[in-house]
Amino acid sequence: MSILEEIRKNVFDGDENNTVELVKKALDEGKTAQEILDESLVAGLRDCGAGFEKGEKFIPEMLLSSESMKVAMVVLKPLLLEGSGIGGAGKAVLATVEGDVHDIGLELVGTMFETAGFEVRNMGPDVPTEDIVEAVKEDKPHIVGLSALLSNTMDVMPDVIEALADAGLRDSVKVMVGGAPVKQDFADEIGADGWAYDAASAVPKAKELRAQLPD
Repeated sequence: MSILEEIRKNVFDGDENNTVELVKKALDEGKTAQEILDESLVAGLRDCGAGFEKGEKFIPEMLLSSESMKVAMVVLKPLLLEGSGIGGAGKAVLATVEGDVHDIGLELVGTMFETAGFEVRNMGPDVPTEDIVEAVKEDKPHIVGLSALLSNTMDVMPDVIEALADAGLRDSVKVMVGGAPVKQDFADEIGADGWAYDAASAVPKAKELRAQLPD
């Protein structure tokens, strides 16, 4: 098993300490931060998400995988941001909707947006709808990214979209949604502009949506 495969397995298993040590070792062996991110961290989290969809993994295990990814990102983030030209691709406001205290993948999405050149305001988990609207007023972002891990908090997403419309802000932003229970048909149903399966697919979708807005 290669070191990248080892890291991937440890993320899948939710082993924080081993993941960090292996990431440091991989860097020492000449692996790039991008390689480790794409082939190990994202892949391990994606494996865990697939297990969740099949009923083989549960939310506590997904949280452990997420924590393993987070601690590894502390090591990788400074390397990933070198020369990223933050802000050149546009602005993004990210949040997990109100009632949902989970931020699985949200931090990773934020980091990947930053490495792609977006200026990111990550509001974290359990963010009231009115706070998201206020952040859009203040920051004037191109992308609003909404996350939900629980099926009962998915229903807050259309409330956010409606609140943006009521505030006269809907036409100025592109709304992306994501999270374990969220699928493309739900995104279409609530009038979101885009959906991403995971952090890796969120970046190209955000760039595609950004290109549809004026500079």
